[in-house]
Amino acid sequence: MNDVILNRADLADTELPAYQGIQLDQVTLVVSDALAARALTALMAADAIGFDSESKPTFRKGEASTGPHLVQLATDGHAYLFPISPACDVRATLQEILESPAVVKVGFGLGNDRSALKSRLNIEPNGLLDLGERLRGPGHRGTVGAKVAVAHFFGQKLQKSKKTGTSNWASPSLSERQLLYAANDAHVALRLYRAWLLSSPRET
Repeated sequence: MNDVILNRADLADTELPAYQGIQLDQVTLVVSDALAARALTALMAADAIGFDSESKPTFRKGEASTGPHLVQLATDGHAYLFPISPACDVRATLQEILESPAVVKVGFGLGNDRSALKSRLNIEPNGLLDLGERLRGPGHRGTVGAKVAVAHFFGQKLQKSKKTGTSNWASPSLSERQLLYAANDAHVALRLYRAWLLSSPRET
C-alpha cells in the first residue's frame, strides 16, 4: 500500500485560486430531536464522513477547556453541526455515529478531538482516519494540514480566518461565518479523503 505523501515546502500556495467550500444552504445546525434523527439517517448511510470539533478558546494560564462545544460531521453533499448544549441533547446521536466502526470518520489533527469527546461526553470514536498523519512526508515532524492538502490535490488555496477560528464556539447563536467555517472544516476533509483514495489506489 503506497500512500501519497506531502511536504509543506513543495506547496507554496500564495498564487493559487481560492478554494470554494460548502455553502450555507448545505449546512444544518442540529438543534432539535427531529433534525438529529435526519442527521443520523444521512450520516449512518455514508461509507465515510468528514469530522471535526470546535471548542471555545481559553485565554488564561491554567484554564481548562470545557470543549468540545460543537461537533461537525459532513457527507459529500451536506454538513451537520451539533452544538453541545443542554437545550438539545445530541450526545446519544453523536455516540451512535462516532462509535460505529462501519463509517470512516476523516479529519485532520484528530488526537485532541478524540480526547475531548472521551473526557466530556464519554464517547470513544471508532474508525478514525487522520489525514494529517497519512499525508505527511519523510522527515516531516508535524502533521500535514488541510491548507497544504488542498493546495496539493485541488490546486487551490484554503482560506481560514484566525478570528473566526478562535471565536466563541459555546455561543447559543453562532454567526454565518462560524457556521461556514465549522462546516467546511469537516467537509473539506471528506473531499480530500476522496481525492487521496483516487490518487493512491488501495489493495483490497
